[in-house]
Amino acid sequence: MQIDFHHAVTYIIARLAGFSADEAAVVAYSSQYVDDAVNNGLVRFSNDAYYSRISSAHKLIDLRNFRPLANRFAMLPFHFLPGNGGKKPGEDPDGTFIQKLVCTPGSFVARDMVALCIFDADEPYALHRLGITMHVFADTFAHQEFAGVSHQINEVKELDSDGILEQKKSWQDKINSIKSLFIGKVLPLGHGAALTCPDLPFLKWQYTNGLNKKIERNNPLIFKQAIESIFQIMVRFRRKDPEYIVTQEIPKQDLDQIERNILAFRNVDGKIRHQNWIDSIFNGDFSFAEKGEEKITYFPKGTGSWKYEALGTERKFDLRTDRFPYHDSFLTSNWRYFHDALQKHRLAVLRDILPKYGICAA
Repeated sequence: MQIDFHHAVTYIIARLAGFSADEAAVVAYSSQYVDDAVNNGLVRFSNDAYYSRISSAHKLIDLRNFRPLANRFAMLPFHFLPGNGGKKPGEDPDGTFIQKLVCTPGSFVARDMVALCIFDADEPYALHRLGITMHVFADTFAHQEFAGVSHQINEVKELDSDGILEQKKSWQDKINSIKSLFIGKVLPLGHGAALTCPDLPFLKWQYTNGLNKKIERNNPLIFKQAIESIFQIMVRFRRKDPEYIVTQEIPKQDLDQIERNILAFRNVDGKIRHQNWIDSIFNGDFSFAEKGEEKITYFPKGTGSWKYEALGTERKFDLRTDRFPYHDSFLTSNWRYFHDALQKHRLAVLRDILPKYGICAA
């Protein structure tokens, strides 16, 4: 999924689940920032204080993607949560080990991840961890059938859709086919070979994977399922009870508006769709606010970003020689809380959850 879902739609779901505008903003920012936190290593301050942080994402063209351990530390816990074939702990899906690593929507692994997040509901970084968890949970739907490791299962053949590839003879389609083939063969990691098809909410598409399995995808239906599941998780989080039986539903008028937006916002550029959603919120299309009452923003780097507020830098990438001014407010900054939650999440997934399913992957 892209910024339109991870930020704007996540904000909408949080508001509908009962979070305040300020709380929803933290959850939504954290959800999207998972895709933008590409720096790792030590942060050095002018007073000789240090803070160690990890990255939760790599750009597609990044040397870390060619290092198995580096890409697994990012891909598995944050973008392609292994699903164990939808099986419970102690059970194995049919096939080889790769089938345990394939993303599965709403898997038992994902439920365990959610439960550990809810158990941290009283921590100062609780909302930040919820946003991170919602990013990963949403991606189990969009990234289903793909794995966060380099493997032939991620290869894509006969890619076709009703939205961006229907003109089979166009130059753009030929370019897309070449890109898909190149990425699939050189770096079959995640859904890179499927281009942005898994992340476009409005798209219906199909392909054949590297194991010659024909797969058809209805993204509008998949995204709706993700939205309804995330809503229930957010209600449980507010109750601080992962086992709470949720009886309330997203109000019909709001769910209908979400579905209309999914089908109406059809630009392949996620940033444009993101602005469409922001405008929809500002226009009062949802029950939680009247027109003009709420306008959300997101700045990953530079002025207005969490990183700028915490470190005072406008750079996208840090240098090892950088020294940042230290202020006591750093310890309670959103940026620091996000990175604390990021490390807690990765440790929980890789060390506490996956081993229960016989998965030692990073």
